[in-house]
Amino acid sequence: MTRKNSETTSAGVSNDELVHLAVDLDLTTLPQALPDLLGRAERDSLSYTDFAVSLLRAEWNARQERKLLRSLKRSRLGTVEGIEGFNFALRPQLESRVVKELLNCRFVQENRNIICVGNAGLGKTRIAKALAHAACLRGYSVLFVIAIEMLEDIHASLADGSFKRVFRRFTKPSLLVVDELGYEGLNSKHANYLYRIVSARYGQGSVIVTANVGFSKWSSFFPSDSQAVPTVDRLLDRATILRFTGKSFRKPAEIHGAPLDE
Repeated sequence: MTRKNSETTSAGVSNDELVHLAVDLDLTTLPQALPDLLGRAERDSLSYTDFAVSLLRAEWNARQERKLLRSLKRSRLGTVEGIEGFNFALRPQLESRVVKELLNCRFVQENRNIICVGNAGLGKTRIAKALAHAACLRGYSVLFVIAIEMLEDIHASLADGSFKRVFRRFTKPSLLVVDELGYEGLNSKHANYLYRIVSARYGQGSVIVTANVGFSKWSSFFPSDSQAVPTVDRLLDRATILRFTGKSFRKPAEIHGAPLDE
């Protein structure tokens, strides 16, 4: 080794030159990682192949991490609690082994749907987000939306001519999570948009739906059976149904005053 303004390799190539080459090749991680990698190579007497692999692996790992962060940001999942600490004992019709098996995301690979049904406060959204997060970790594209907000976005896109672009936003991801379906009744136009989304994704992409009413009452938030039946039929085909029962997890922080008469 010789020293000029910076360290050089035995072949006379300076570390600065290696850094410049990495920058020019858009290898953004290597400039910072290079000193440690060179030190490890010298300390452990790595072969040329092992050293080359360590360089490429460092760049690849960093790119995968950045890709995952971008994917999580685009998913709009927000805070994800996961299933650790979820009390399945309070949900007698929800088997933990079934949920844990779904975390392998085979349902996304097979373009199947998951329907989470139960009253408010039972953990439907938490489980839906946990499954969606697992899909992100496995490299699938994910989008989380509130049902009525998605339908209003589609309707608003008609005014500025962006319908195709907005519609594609909800059909393109490998997994679409539609939260709070049925919390608000659908008008005829909203029901039509929902049918078109479900039909476009049918057999092409997975949907996770959370709803606070059972299937027998789904017609109550559709304007008509003629709109409810084909939508529900496509959602349920080969779907996994997760039923949430029991008491709500949600409790008030404080209670003041006498109880109300019921």
